[in-house]
Amino acid sequence: MKSALIKLHVAVFLWGFTGVLGRLISLDAFMLVWYRMLITVLTLFFLMFLRKELQRIPLQKVLQLIGIGALVAGHWITFYGSIKIANVSIALTCLSSAGLFTAFLEPLFFRRRINTVEILLGLIAIAGIYLIFHFDSQYRLGIIIGIISTLLSVLFSLMNKKLVSNIPPKTMMLYELSGGWLVLTLVLPVFLQYFPPKQFVPGTADWGWLLLLSWLCTVLAMDLSLQALKKITAFTQNLTLNLEPVYGIILAFIVYHENENLSAGFYAGFSLIILAVVLQTMLVVYKTKRFVVVE
Repeated sequence: MKSALIKLHVAVFLWGFTGVLGRLISLDAFMLVWYRMLITVLTLFFLMFLRKELQRIPLQKVLQLIGIGALVAGHWITFYGSIKIANVSIALTCLSSAGLFTAFLEPLFFRRRINTVEILLGLIAIAGIYLIFHFDSQYRLGIIIGIISTLLSVLFSLMNKKLVSNIPPKTMMLYELSGGWLVLTLVLPVFLQYFPPKQFVPGTADWGWLLLLSWLCTVLAMDLSLQALKKITAFTQNLTLNLEPVYGIILAFIVYHENENLSAGFYAGFSLIILAVVLQTMLVVYKTKRFVVVE
């Protein structure tokens, strides 16, 4: 459990950079994700080919992973869309609604009883988002899109949980992101027809940021999170993701000075989100100590 939590927190720390990098990249959300997935898939395939880690899996599993990959693509597009419409801090804060979504959806996926404590912790985070939504009305559309992004992330996390026990994490990643990229490529002509982007090809600086986004914040971070998911519940994973706004918002304050444009309502809401994270961490530590076995 301890090793899994460390891997998860490292992954979350890396994900904290995605918002800042997403704003640095001049592409719109759809094209940004298309290039991110393309670079990631090529990198993963090359590394796994050299290490002889490429594996075939049954067609039924392939189709399932392609579906999950489409959810990943949708999550990333709406996440970066929220950043472009609002800002990094708002988009990252919306991820805090993951705890409440998971508290309701995980029991449905794994046929267990709803945990009242998980519901309450999720509601604390939601209360924080509501305060921001209420006081910063200029960011409402960005918040709505950010919450949709979070729901998609919860769905693919739960689906991964059901598959991760019998498929190696890197193999899952390769098939999922390949499937997500394929789905985006199939709808690309429609996107170009109705939502023509201002920029189709990344600039020189964009390529550098895309490589960092793909190699560190995708390949490494997703591998660590999938390994952690073997030992922890999806609820613990998603509520731990509430630390992603902490890292990302601090970086946004430093790089973009977003703190100058946020109201007192944001800080009040963000404080509630931090409270939810602290309480969940204390709960996980308590359960770990309670069930530890001395050999």
